[in-house]
Amino acid sequence: MIEIQGIAKSYGEKRVLSEIDLSVKKGKMTAFIGPNGAGKSTLLSLVSRLIPNEQGEIYLDHSELKAWKTGELAKRLAVLKQMNQLNLRLSVRELVSFGRFPYSKGRLGKKDEELVDKALENLGLTELAEEMIDSLSGGQLQRAYIAMVLAQDTEYILLDEPLNNLDMNYALQMMKLLRRLVDEFGKTVVIVLHDINFASSYADDIVAMKNGQVFASGSAEKMIDEEVLNHLYDMNIRICQIEGKRFCMYF
Repeated sequence: MIEIQGIAKSYGEKRVLSEIDLSVKKGKMTAFIGPNGAGKSTLLSLVSRLIPNEQGEIYLDHSELKAWKTGELAKRLAVLKQMNQLNLRLSVRELVSFGRFPYSKGRLGKKDEELVDKALENLGLTELAEEMIDSLSGGQLQRAYIAMVLAQDTEYILLDEPLNNLDMNYALQMMKLLRRLVDEFGKTVVIVLHDINFASSYADDIVAMKNGQVFASGSAEKMIDEEVLNHLYDMNIRICQIEGKRFCMYF
C-alpha cells in the first residue's frame, strides 16, 4: 500500500499540491484523472522520489519512503515519466535492459535476459530489438520505455500518461497488459490518464485531482458519475452504459 499524508509542494511562490491525504490499494490499478495542471504528475514524482518532499509523509508498505535505500526502492517501485530523453545511441534491447540494472548492475544474467525478452515481446518490440532508439517513431519509443519499466519487474508500477503517442490499438493492448499484471501477477499499478474511458474500463479505483488537491476518489463505478466529472472538468459529460460498462460522452 502507498499512503500519502499531508503532502504539499510548491515551486517558488506557486503552490502545486496542497494537503494531499490518500491511500493507494495494493494489488489494484489506480488511475489519476483531472484537468491539466491539477498536480497529478507532481504527486507521482513525489511518490517515486524523483523530486524532494517538502511537507507531509509518504509510506510504502508502512515504511517511510525517505527511509528506503535507492537500490532497494528500485527493486520495489518503477516509474515512467511523461518526458523521457536519452542522448545516447542505444538499441531498443539495450534501453529495455536498463530496467534490470537494480539487479544486474550492468551484468545481465539468464533471468535478466529472459525478463528483457518477455518485456520486448509484450510490447510488440521483438522485431525492433536491435534498432537504434533514435530511428523509432514516437509510439515505438514510448513502447520501448514502457518495456524498460516492465523489465524492472517491480511490485509497484507508476506510469505518467503512458498512452502518449500510442495509436488506438497499442493503447488498448497496453491497458489490457497492465490489467493482466494486476490480475495475474498481483502488481500495483498507478497510472495518470487523460482518457477517462480507459480509466472507467480498466481501473479499480480512480483519484480525481483539481487545483492541486484531491477532488474526489473511490471505485471506478462510483467516480464515473456525471455530477463528479462535470464539476471536475467544468464541462458537460454524459454517461452511457454499454455491455455493463460506463462510457463518457463529451463531444
